[in-house]
Amino acid sequence: MSSAISRAWRPVRSLLPVRADLQAMARSPRRDLLAGLTVAVVALPLALGFGVSSGLGAEAGLATAVVAGALAAIFGGSNLQVSGPTGAMTVVLVPIVAQYGPGGVLTVGLIAGVLLMALALLRAGKYMRYVPAPVVEGFTLGIACVIGLQQVPNALGVPAPEGERVLLVAWHALTDFAGTPNWTALALAAGVAAVMLLGARWRPTVPFSILAVIAATAAAQLFHLDAAAPIGDLPSGLPAPSLAFLDPGALSSLLAPAVAVAALAALESLLSATVADGMTVGQQHDPDRELFGQGVANLAAPLFGGVPATAAIARTAVNVRTGAGSRLAALTHAAVLALIVFAAAPLVSRIPLAALAGVLLATAVRMVEVGSLRAMAKATRSDALVLVLTAVATLALDLVYAVILGLLTAGALALRAAAGQARLDQVDFLPELPGEHSEEERRLLAEHIVAYRIDGPMFFAAAHRFLLELSEVADVRVVILRMSRVSTIDATGALVLKDAVEKLNRRGIVVMTSGIREGQRQVLDSTGTLDLLGREGREFTDTPAAIEGARAYLKGAGVLPVPSPRKPPAHKPSGVGEEAAR
Repeated sequence: MSSAISRAWRPVRSLLPVRADLQAMARSPRRDLLAGLTVAVVALPLALGFGVSSGLGAEAGLATAVVAGALAAIFGGSNLQVSGPTGAMTVVLVPIVAQYGPGGVLTVGLIAGVLLMALALLRAGKYMRYVPAPVVEGFTLGIACVIGLQQVPNALGVPAPEGERVLLVAWHALTDFAGTPNWTALALAAGVAAVMLLGARWRPTVPFSILAVIAATAAAQLFHLDAAAPIGDLPSGLPAPSLAFLDPGALSSLLAPAVAVAALAALESLLSATVADGMTVGQQHDPDRELFGQGVANLAAPLFGGVPATAAIARTAVNVRTGAGSRLAALTHAAVLALIVFAAAPLVSRIPLAALAGVLLATAVRMVEVGSLRAMAKATRSDALVLVLTAVATLALDLVYAVILGLLTAGALALRAAAGQARLDQVDFLPELPGEHSEEERRLLAEHIVAYRIDGPMFFAAAHRFLLELSEVADVRVVILRMSRVSTIDATGALVLKDAVEKLNRRGIVVMTSGIREGQRQVLDSTGTLDLLGREGREFTDTPAAIEGARAYLKGAGVLPVPSPRKPPAHKPSGVGEEAAR
């Protein structure tokens, strides 16, 4: 019994924090504390802004940054990852808020947490490596566009129009602004965005986002800019954990949105961890443990009124660049934000919404890596198509559908490219004839035997073209198929090969094969193709043996002359050749 419990517990134990995490936190605590403080300064306006954009308010963004940020730092699979509310998640949450309300969003986060923990136990983290780069670049570009469009109402100082499609919402906000322009809000948003973008070029290590927000808030207070609407009252602390929002009757209808949220959280978190590994030397994240940590974070954040969270690439990058070396930095970031929630809520509540809109507009611009997009667009037409399609789908549909569409398109194009590599080439077998042969025999062999070499994969995307080419073989007696260069074969390819051989046999053409690999015999055997190819000893290990088998068959069919046995000499002179005869 105890051994069974131990075996069941082992997969869970591998996902929990280990002593090495504490040892790493004790190596350079001063550097980690400084990095965490820097990240907190950068994360504060982002947490507020994404909380407002999600529809649950700035307090939800702060709660997410504190609770999810701390738990993901403890249980996650990366020493450098910083988690919290993100723009990508906000894009997915807006339509959920519109349809199900704040309680629906919290329930979705709870379910997504359970799903992420299940993915971790299923060891699904390794599959992140199969997401093509054009899909990642495309949805990043799409997210940036959506985040920017979401900020248009607050940046223009107009009430947010009703609707889920960001393009329509932004258009209605522009028409409202044209009727009653709010130049104060526009100036604050543009000023904050400009300070962040220009300041990042001038001094990348300075947190210009918080400086710009402080300046905008001070200006709004000093000059009594009533047109710049503030965030509003914030609670002085985190609420007590509660499940009051949970409606068991709505769980079935919220499952599909929760799957979308979990998929996005997994994708963005593992992508962020991979980026963090690439920025450092000697750091390697555990993808399954990262999924588990994000699951724990998303399971807990809704209890405190927080929105679903993911790892944040921008904050993680700041963490790495400021010298973080352990989880202590991310924990410090969460602790500093908690201190701000408890001690400075009245000050934070005065920040103009337009200033937060400027922060997010600048963040959206900085998300777009022009060099990466240009390189991807120039790589191949397929990569460019996948990138553009994913970005447009993100803007027109939603992020999860966009990723699925991008993956399907990339997969279809990859299959098309792989199918194009499959070839059926006629080869000259005469140079490989074993032994010596007369010119007449060589002519007859060339007339009645044709050899083909199959190169590349024989699978469903290429198999039917292969069948068409092989079935149109001219009238010969023997076809030799050289299969040593077949890279892979699936059931469709095996069945198509069997069909082609049967068609040739019905025409009286014998098919012989050479070089079938051991790894391909199972699929050929399961479809009955191997029995057909090996019938009457027509399968050979190499091409010379197959040619000799074809030559023997033609002799048996009377196509090649069979040399008559030599007659012994009638008499032999005495003594001549006696020694040789012996």
